[in-house]
Amino acid sequence: MNRSPSSSGLLPLPGAPSSSWALYRARLSSLLQSVDTAVFVAFWLFGLINNVLYVIILSAAQDLVGNGIPKGVVLLADVMPSFLTKLVAPYFIHRIPYATRIFIFVALSSAGMLLIAFTPPSQSVAVKLIGVGLSSISSGGGELSFLGLTHYYGHMSLAAWGSGTGGAGLIGSLLYVMLTDWIGLSVKTSLLASAFLPIIMLVSFFLILPHGPLRASARKTYEPIANRDSFQEEREGVEDNFGDIPTSTASSSLLAPGPAVAATVYSSHPTEDARKDSLAAKIRRSKLLFFPYMLPLLLVYIAEYTINQGVSPTLLFPLDSSPFTEFRSFYPFYGFLYQVGVFISRSSIAFIRIHHLYLPSLLQVANLVLLTLHALFNFIPSVYIVFVIIFCEGLLGGGVYVNTFAEIMENVPAEDREFSLSATSVSDSGGICVAGFLSMAMEVWLCNWQVDHGRDWCRRIKAG
Repeated sequence: MNRSPSSSGLLPLPGAPSSSWALYRARLSSLLQSVDTAVFVAFWLFGLINNVLYVIILSAAQDLVGNGIPKGVVLLADVMPSFLTKLVAPYFIHRIPYATRIFIFVALSSAGMLLIAFTPPSQSVAVKLIGVGLSSISSGGGELSFLGLTHYYGHMSLAAWGSGTGGAGLIGSLLYVMLTDWIGLSVKTSLLASAFLPIIMLVSFFLILPHGPLRASARKTYEPIANRDSFQEEREGVEDNFGDIPTSTASSSLLAPGPAVAATVYSSHPTEDARKDSLAAKIRRSKLLFFPYMLPLLLVYIAEYTINQGVSPTLLFPLDSSPFTEFRSFYPFYGFLYQVGVFISRSSIAFIRIHHLYLPSLLQVANLVLLTLHALFNFIPSVYIVFVIIFCEGLLGGGVYVNTFAEIMENVPAEDREFSLSATSVSDSGGICVAGFLSMAMEVWLCNWQVDHGRDWCRRIKAG
């Protein structure tokens, strides 16, 4: 059977109708026609606020633990509780209403930031790490909940969520620098200011997000299914509004409305019987998600966070051949380039789809191998080539993240979709946990190798 480039996940050939400006104009037109601004803004803010404290904590890692403790400790404290939350919460969190969850997440994240801010420097670092852990639990629970919530609001909400999480990396890192360096606030005051950011999540959920889809789903959970003829007429009416969009456009664009969106909007949320809702049944469903969705997401996160935390601190060049005046400037700039790539790829889901998730995941592993070999043997001639590789690393990581959940929304049956979106979110945190342990060993090993072979640049780095 012939498959179009769009449906096969391949890029269209140059000059083909599916690669023309008319296609992208049709996509943009369908996007603007179907956009619910309130839904888009709400989910963008959900993604931003849910992830921004994670980024701020990592940006403040040096100020939290000082010079005697590896940065990887803060990374693990920032991600391990989130990982454990995503591992177990999908099997019971559906019993907690979304409104209640929002209050819990806001309380946990604000309490965590307040505990970090008010812990005096003389106190044990362990107390601050408890605060980091509270924020991490909130972030993990928030991610699996908001991803599950996209089931009720369609593909636009997923695109907005992905863009918001990408923006959190840029905004979080810049916000901490702005508060501490540009404005001149103390670390304590900066963290206190950050503790009030979760309030925006309350505003987004209760004041911005339309609750009609949630209320309709709650009613349909207990009411008989509406007349099927009426349902079919409504569905056909929605599809008719987009009949002039090319088939290839609809199949290749996540946001192109069509039967999948119509079914999401108009179909009833089925009542699960006790057997299907059991823990054993959900574990079986999770196993079915592992190879098509969880594993490629896990691989890409292991590779990119091992690069970010374990390899990039050793990707150093002579200062006279770089744009920097200090060796410590390489690492934060690599992080900035990575976040730019993540933001772009997570925001591009409206126009670019990746159906074969293993391809970018394996390319990310190749990036890890390439940069590790350079850290050992110093064969890349210019730091600007490394800049391009790090930027592409961000593109690959962000692309796999958002396209994984897009594939679930398109391919998993509606009755399993909410659980599947939540359960798959464990892969990114699991990958970061594995990378955290790997990176602590790799950074030390690579730095020692470089020193033994006449490159002691990694030992010249002084904390700012």
